[in-house]
Amino acid sequence: MVKRKAAPEALIALGAVALRDRLASGALRAVDLASACLEVIAAREPEVQAWAWLDSDHVLKQAEALDLKRKQGRPIGPLHGLPVGLKDIIDTAKIPTENGTALDRGRVPREDAFIVARLKQAGAVIMGKTVTTELAFLNSAKTTNPHNSEHTPGGSSSGSAAAVAANMVPLSIGTQTGGSIIRPGSYCGVTAFKPTFGMVPRTGVLRSAPTLDTIGVYGHSVEDAALLADVLAGHDPLDPATSPIPSPRLYETASAKPPLKPVFAFVRPFGWDQAEPEMQEAVVELVEFLGEQCFEVALPRAFEEALQQHRTIYAAEMAKWYYPYEKRGGDNLPASVKTLMSEGKSLPARDYIAALDWTALLNGALGEIFERCDAMIMPAATGPAPKGFETTGNPIFNSVWTLCGTPAVSIPIFAAGNGLPMGLQLVGPRDGDGRLLRTARWLVEHVKQADAA
Repeated sequence: MVKRKAAPEALIALGAVALRDRLASGALRAVDLASACLEVIAAREPEVQAWAWLDSDHVLKQAEALDLKRKQGRPIGPLHGLPVGLKDIIDTAKIPTENGTALDRGRVPREDAFIVARLKQAGAVIMGKTVTTELAFLNSAKTTNPHNSEHTPGGSSSGSAAAVAANMVPLSIGTQTGGSIIRPGSYCGVTAFKPTFGMVPRTGVLRSAPTLDTIGVYGHSVEDAALLADVLAGHDPLDPATSPIPSPRLYETASAKPPLKPVFAFVRPFGWDQAEPEMQEAVVELVEFLGEQCFEVALPRAFEEALQQHRTIYAAEMAKWYYPYEKRGGDNLPASVKTLMSEGKSLPARDYIAALDWTALLNGALGEIFERCDAMIMPAATGPAPKGFETTGNPIFNSVWTLCGTPAVSIPIFAAGNGLPMGLQLVGPRDGDGRLLRTARWLVEHVKQADAA
């Protein structure tokens, strides 16, 4: 039986853009929104367990300061008063950042990560730290799926996705090295956006494989995700993956009407046969619904080796970046981490260096496809969230796009027979983030209109 939403949960479910407008106009106080978030957390946290650190007094003090700032007529930022959850691998000054591991218990950074400083400048309320899997890898954490507590929320950004899905916060931030943004978004039924590699600086964020590590966002809608990602994007000389480029204007582009109806390329990615029948059927039905706006295309043969190249880079770089953890507490590391690190240590340097070349090779092979479409579409995960917590799910449909560094977004437009959500993944060309988000928003609205007819 579906319970009727309480008033605080219904308020947060309006989404970040609607809440931003109310906050900016004075129709809603930051304190009232923060209090609503805290009320929902108090009600749902015992079951969902999305938070690694939360201090209600700290949250309300931030909100009070923002209300005073607006009352005094001082300029407010684009995220004024909006609470944001942060994955607990993102450094926060004077607030614990424990990376999901007992080896970092009690760790309190002295400085904010680059993106935390950006959030504060934009007027966001730092709500707290969301649960991550241990060292942002494969072992399940304590968080459950808000739609059914017997199912996984995915990993490693489990708390971030679950917090938005449970209407505890309107926005949150996660990271992806394999499939840790897109897959939890699909399982939890929220919009998940992984930007182009290098768009968002990672200074002050746990490094596991810097060639792959990417910061992404969660929201209730594509516009919500674009609003938050716009604030985070930028150049930081301390992160060599970034470069001094103009603002991507993601929200402006995502909110605009496409000049022409978008064209989609349906891709059956490597591992398509591992997708559950109801996921395959849902995607194929959508392709049929899109008609002439969608054509099917096979990925170039080079993609057959992409997952192995991704694993080679992941293993080699984790062996380096997690060595300090191994040195001071190797016996306490999860078996999955130790296995990949061991694999990385045994890799010939030749194989690792060769794997680094594959990002450019794969993106070059995608050029012809992207000349013919606005976005590729495919499953965001193999199916709905698995039952139990032995696994956080299979990232087979995500890791290749992390290797490519292409932007990807999961939109919650499917439902499984058991009532759990399933996401559709859209992938665009590198640096085509705004266009990808605009295309995703168009598709969400197009499907909603058809459902309402």
